[in-house]
Amino acid sequence: MGDGHVRVRRETGGRGGKTVTTVRGLPLDEAALLAVAKQLKAACGSGGTCKDGVVEIQGDHVERIMAWLTGQGWKPKRAGG
Repeated sequence: MGDGHVRVRRETGGRGGKTVTTVRGLPLDEAALLAVAKQLKAACGSGGTCKDGVVEIQGDHVERIMAWLTGQGWKPKRAGG
């Protein structure tokens, strides 16, 4: 994306019908992204991963993640429907 916006989106495509919440656009290096992913997993009480600069959290946690990111000083936007 590279436009400076952090986007939070709920996705199900290509995951066997399972829902994940993705966070894209965080301008961080791989180590910092892994740390953010760990904190988000703890905040949501859910599993997840970090792949190719995208943080994936299992389940539908868009509102919780947006509130957490706002509390950390980011300005997240909700993407998708």
